[in-house]
Formats: sequence, C-alpha cells, structure tokens
Amino acid sequence: MEIGEPPSGMEFAAPPVNVTFDGLLFDMDGTIIDSTAAVVKHWESVGSEIGVEPEVILQTSHGRRSIDILRILAPEKANWAYVQHMEGLLPKLHGADAVEIPGARALLADLIAHNVPWAIVTSGTVPLVTGWLNVLALPAPEHLITAESVENGKPDPACYALGRERLDLAAEGKQVLVLEDSPAGIRAGKAAGCKVLGLVTSHTAEQVLSAGPDWVVLDLASVRMVSAVDGGGVTLEIRDALVPKAA
Repeated sequence: MEIGEPPSGMEFAAPPVNVTFDGLLFDMDGTIIDSTAAVVKHWESVGSEIGVEPEVILQTSHGRRSIDILRILAPEKANWAYVQHMEGLLPKLHGADAVEIPGARALLADLIAHNVPWAIVTSGTVPLVTGWLNVLALPAPEHLITAESVENGKPDPACYALGRERLDLAAEGKQVLVLEDSPAGIRAGKAAGCKVLGLVTSHTAEQVLSAGPDWVVLDLASVRMVSAVDGGGVTLEIRDALVPKAA
C-alpha cells in the first residue's frame, strides 16, 4: 500500500465534525514539516560513518530519537554531543529538501492569533527542531519538548505527559489533542491520555490506523480552527477523516 492510499473498504470521506480541546501538542517531522528526503540523505551519511546500511536505519528510525537508534546500532556514538551535532547539520546541509505539511502553517497561525495553548513534542533534538523552524520560517512555540527533555523516547508517553504539564493541562478532564504521523508517536499520545489525530504523511494508512488514533486524515489541510474558547481552548473542525466506504 502506498502512503496516502486508504485501506481496502475505507475512504477519506468522513463528514466534518467539530471537537473542542484545551490545548494541542504537535509532533514536528511528518506533522508540521516533511523532511523525508533530507532525512534519507542524513542517514546515508551517518550510516557510512558508523558502518550501517542506511536502509536498516530508516526501517526503524521515523518517530524515534536518534540516540535510541544509535544505542542499538552504534552504542559508541549514542551520546548527546554527537547526536546534537549530527542533527544540527541536517537543516544546514539539506534545508532545501524540506517542505511544509499542507495546512500546518495556517493552523499554527490561527492558534497563535487567538492565544490557544500549543507546543511541539518531538523526537528531534533542539538543534534539529530550531534549525528547521528557522529554515522554513515557521513559528517557534513557547514550549518545546525535544529528545533531550525525557529519559525515554516515543512510544513511551513521557514526552506527551511533559507537554501536558508545560501547557498546565495535566489535570484529569483536560482535553488535549496530539497531532502525529508515526505509530510510535500515536501510541505515546494515547498512553498520555490524549486524543490523537493521525496523519498519513510518512506511513501507510493501515500503519497509522493500527496504532489506534481517534481520527486519521491525509494531512492538516483537513483541520481548521472554528473558534477560540473562553479560557484558552479551541474548537476544531476535522473533515475527510478515514471511514468505511458506504455500501
């Protein structure tokens, strides 16, 4: 199955629904930007350096921290100094290979304009994330949770639990939406007690669906802000989500 193709018997055709949340937590790569082409080149270079075929790395790397991959494939390189250095080079060397995910910039602009709580929760390091935000001139969040922020990366829920804390939305009953593209990230968001919107930008729809998100859409063009809510929340419209085909 190709990325973007719906599973057999399903289609991206759900009618619009409005859902209200107290805050939003965005993954970065595959959710706000698509840097797949850059990452492939990056891991080809790193693979040559550590003596591992890049295909082996790419099979398991998306949505996971580089340090966790290196702990398995090249333990001698699994330190923050090396990871931050190599990830910091990625936007500098391959900046032209990254593009925005459709709908991401418009959604972020609306959230910022109405003071809606949001944060980025990513498996990338600070140099990687800030580098991409600068290259693509995207807004930086007040709260940024990165690979260095937690002991265990996705699918462990620690990163999204920390995101909720940073937004002061950790209390039971607070409705937080995680926007994710990788199965590891989707599982992390669900385990942190959040609703999850899965994007079919880096994995097949079947892979995304198998991770258990609450909605599956092609990209953020299917999500728009309807209104801000008193106290800082937001009502979103989610349309063209994945549903079974009508008989």
